[in-house]
Amino acid sequence: MSEMKYCFGVDLGGTTVKMGFFQADGEVLDKWEIETRTENQGENILPDIAAAIHAKLAERGVCREDVVGIGMGIPAPVNKEGVVNGSANIGWGYKEVKRELEELTGITSVIGNDANVAALGEMWKGGGQGYKNLVVVTLGTGVGGGVIVDGEILVGTNGAAGEIGHICVDYNETDKCGCGKTGCLEQYASATGVVRLAKRRLEGNTDETVLNMDSISAKDVFDAVKAGDKVAIEIAEEFGRYLGYGLATVSAVVDPDIFVIGGGVSRAGEILFGFVEGPYLERAFFAQKEVKFALAELGNDAGIYGAAKLALS
Repeated sequence: MSEMKYCFGVDLGGTTVKMGFFQADGEVLDKWEIETRTENQGENILPDIAAAIHAKLAERGVCREDVVGIGMGIPAPVNKEGVVNGSANIGWGYKEVKRELEELTGITSVIGNDANVAALGEMWKGGGQGYKNLVVVTLGTGVGGGVIVDGEILVGTNGAAGEIGHICVDYNETDKCGCGKTGCLEQYASATGVVRLAKRRLEGNTDETVLNMDSISAKDVFDAVKAGDKVAIEIAEEFGRYLGYGLATVSAVVDPDIFVIGGGVSRAGEILFGFVEGPYLERAFFAQKEVKFALAELGNDAGIYGAAKLALS
């Protein structure tokens, strides 16, 4: 039997399953994707993942006994027993994911929520390296979060800890968030939220701007900010106020060393921090003024890295 140990990191998405084969020291040896077959309540998903794992072991000539474990992130709340009680995008209702995957592979498996698992990846090999208390904030179509306390994922009773996109940051809002509530951080700080703020600002606008109300994206707003566009800067300031205030609330609860910002909006780069840090400091509890901000570094690979770390923990 070889001395080298291995693990698999699996990031289950609605259209593809990202997979990584790792050495136990965290070096990724191979990464690939397979299709997520969601038909028939997603009955093929776990057998497909198991088949891909067996095929990779055969291809690499690695014994199953040399695999420490399989970690997997899932786009749904997952409890500590690896049980899912319903999912929006993959067709599962109640499913004992850990038990089923272990039966299919013969390998110990650890299951977590995808945002939490991605946060673990950023702590281990990304923007949060060197820290044990961090919050990873994902600014994409929505706003997601993953909270790590003392190096461990904060899961919560229902596997729904870290849903920071649904902190209320505007009690006067009348438009509904996708979750059915009003005034959620997601309505202002996600990519769609930035567009919403921009359209509000541009309605009846008479100031000179390069922004076009009919075809605007979050990227357009921050590109215009970099070019010194006054209207775009005002929109970014409003975005930063909501996000900074929201993160000050999060900070008061979990007291992180660092906020790691990822997702599509984070591609604007460190210019974001100039809009977020001021409002954060306005509202932060005095003991949390020294918190750091950093950009996520792993991009789409955060999920497989975090899943691998889950397997090794």
